[in-house]
Amino acid sequence: ASRRIKTELLVQMQGVGHDDDKKVLVLAATNTPYSLDQAIRRRFDKRIYIPLPDLKARQHMFKVHLGDTPHNLTESDFEQLARKTEGFSGSDISVCVNEVLFEPVRKTQDAEFFIKTSDGLWVPCGPRQPGAIQTNMQELAAKGLASNITPPPISIRDFDRVLWKQKPTVSKADLEVHERFTKEFGEVIEDF
Repeated sequence: ASRRIKTELLVQMQGVGHDDDKKVLVLAATNTPYSLDQAIRRRFDKRIYIPLPDLKARQHMFKVHLGDTPHNLTESDFEQLARKTEGFSGSDISVCVNEVLFEPVRKTQDAEFFIKTSDGLWVPCGPRQPGAIQTNMQELAAKGLASNITPPPISIRDFDRVLWKQKPTVSKADLEVHERFTKEFGEVIEDF
């Protein structure tokens, strides 16, 4: 079945892009370049290796994935995160941020002390923080204050907790395979 699909794909690709009225761009990506046979490789004019994101790209990815989520990270925190995630793919960073987004919720659920802000919101805090009141989320909800509970902003410690457990999914051996394939059949894009 896979051979029939491949044959049909090759037949359909043969005529793509040769009609002056209709321009079609075929873009494909793979993590297993050596599994492509020469007939498929021949159909693609360019075979471009896009390396893992560099320090600046990783730093930017953290900012993009956090978006407008409340946080108290500084520019140096983002630089520190980028340094700690050497070897991470864009997908690895996305998974990391998604996991971090749950940290404030976990803190709120586990909190035993809250502080009431000037605008009437209840934020989890530590027992030594001035104005801390010993209570939990369930007690506040029982008093009808559930809608006034707000999770704390994301901090660098939240990222540290997640990164302590998370490792990159791309190994050095995987990178060597891609680099070897690029030397044989492709080209490198440096500033992508």
